[in-house]
Amino acid sequence: MNTIRKVENMKEDKNRQLWIKILFIVFIAVLLLITLPSKLVKASGWGYSKNDEHNIPQIGKYAEMIEGNDAYYVGSGKTIYLTFDAGYDNGVLPDILKVLREKKVAATFFVTGDFVNRFTPLLHEIINDGHLVGNHSYGHLPNDQISTSKMMDEIHRLENVYFEKTNSVLAKIYRPPEGRFTLETLKTLKENGYKTFFWSIAHVDWKEGTSNSYDSVINNLHDGAIILLHSVSRSNADDLGRIIDEIRSKGYEFKLVTEI
Repeated sequence: MNTIRKVENMKEDKNRQLWIKILFIVFIAVLLLITLPSKLVKASGWGYSKNDEHNIPQIGKYAEMIEGNDAYYVGSGKTIYLTFDAGYDNGVLPDILKVLREKKVAATFFVTGDFVNRFTPLLHEIINDGHLVGNHSYGHLPNDQISTSKMMDEIHRLENVYFEKTNSVLAKIYRPPEGRFTLETLKTLKENGYKTFFWSIAHVDWKEGTSNSYDSVINNLHDGAIILLHSVSRSNADDLGRIIDEIRSKGYEFKLVTEI
């Protein structure tokens, strides 16, 4: 009798342990569904469909995401918006600024904390030349991999160091690092008074040895284009004068993104 009871107790213990495991797994699954940030579910990296007809690129699913969230990737009419992402300098930016000065073109520069701290004289040169400076975050962390509060901490940190170095307020325009974003980050940026700027023309120009900046820009030129270039590309510096001249020859004028 005792043996039978022991066997029954063992079966009950096994069943109890099994149910505990099942309930634990269910609990973890529910917890993940509740706590998993929506940004991880809807994370996106900016992208668009190029065309060879000089039409405004289609952005598919992103159109709905940016709609109503003060986020832009293109303007309109015979206007071009020249923008540079400046995370650091490798000796190329002075040449870019020289060309912009000679061609009398004002551009928008999105800078990071590293650039502001280590290349302050260049930052002052950008400002003194009449260019617009925007926020590219302090540490260039992809927005879809951090919380929105961390994103805003990065933005405010850059605002503060920019003010310390320039005694002026950083414009409330923002370009997400690596073009990574979520619907949640766009809404948070808007709630904090920021306008987000993506782009409609870009190419792989941040790597050593990249070339064909001229062809990449001119072959994809279209009305209202926001052009993304990186300030570390030698090809960008070498081709910039020709790019500007060709764009102007097509009847376009250059404006700052805040004029969209």
